[in-house]
Amino acid sequence: MAALLIAGTASLSAGSAALALDDQQKKEMGAFIREYLIANPEIMLEVQDALEKKQQEARIAQAANGISANRDALFSSPSDITLGNPNGDVTIVEFFDYNCGYCKRALSDMDELLKADGKVRFILKEFPILGPDSMAAHRVANAVRLVAPEKYPQFHRKLLGGEVRATEDTAIEVATSLGIPEQALRASMESNPSDPLVRQTYQLANNLGITGTPFYVVGDEAVFGAVGYQELAEKIANIRACGKATC
Repeated sequence: MAALLIAGTASLSAGSAALALDDQQKKEMGAFIREYLIANPEIMLEVQDALEKKQQEARIAQAANGISANRDALFSSPSDITLGNPNGDVTIVEFFDYNCGYCKRALSDMDELLKADGKVRFILKEFPILGPDSMAAHRVANAVRLVAPEKYPQFHRKLLGGEVRATEDTAIEVATSLGIPEQALRASMESNPSDPLVRQTYQLANNLGITGTPFYVVGDEAVFGAVGYQELAEKIANIRACGKATC
């Protein structure tokens, strides 16, 4: 087998005509590789780690390009609700779904950030991807934004923070509990359908390579998943210190 490997190495320098292995050599080489991997299975973990790292680097690069090319849609869309300081020195954008369990757990991260830091601008970008109920809840949320925008933050926290599944009915129930007339909501849903907004958000998410929620944009950096208050706070501090979320 050693002779085969030496011969194979030598053939690489002999030109392209000598690169092909015959059937017997391929069989022997395959058997050698199989035996080696069985004897050293930890190599497969290294391969998996390398693949995941490469895929993550590709996602980060795609997101960075998407952020640069879609700044207006991310940071200046009139259809989004902004919490915190509208003139803040650091902006965070969160893509979320009202039925996303991780988004529900991340709600406290947003509130803690806004409580601790009066210079943060936090943009909520609805991204209903978890089925018809999420889409229906989003349509109600969009009506709340249009009919009673001052009550949207309360609506958002109550619906996202609730234990029941977000649907049209539960979203209407939350909205009316805040004093928003159901008739006004349904009239807005009829006259101002949110489907074009959803399509725009889907296209934006595709440009950024978003495959799940929550997804954050912190400054010019993409943050995948519910990373927690501490990591978000560190990225905010980094932006102020060096102009980037990761110094």
